[in-house]
Amino acid sequence: MELNHINLVVRDVDKAVELFSTHMGFELIINRNSKMAVMENNKKFALVIWGQVMNNEEKEPDYPKNFHIGFYQEDENSVYHVYDKIKDELYLRVEDVPKKMRNTFGFYFYFENLMIEISVNPF
Repeated sequence: MELNHINLVVRDVDKAVELFSTHMGFELIINRNSKMAVMENNKKFALVIWGQVMNNEEKEPDYPKNFHIGFYQEDENSVYHVYDKIKDELYLRVEDVPKKMRNTFGFYFYFENLMIEISVNPF
C-alpha cells in the first residue's frame, strides 16, 4: 500500500502554496480560487491544501499537540540549507536553530499552527 496524499487545513492557501513550492520542492497542480490547492512532490505524493474557509471558518485551524509533518534531508548541510532559506520568512515561525535531536539532526518551524520538521533520515 502506498500513501497517496495528505490533506492539510490552513487559513492562507496561497501562502501554503508558496511555502511548499518555494522551500519544499512541491509543484502546484491546481489552485482553486485560493480556497483549495493540490501539489505534488516528484509525482509520488500529493498535498491537498484545504482552506479553512471551505469549512466555513476564518480562524487558523488547530492541530493536536505534537502533530507535525516531516521532510528528510540527505545530510546536516541540507538541513542548514533549508533553515537558511526559511529563517527570515515573515509568514513562518522558526523557534530554534538546527541541532541534534533524538537520533537525528534537524529543526522545527511553524506555518500558521502547523508544525513542520526538517531533519536527516536517522535510519
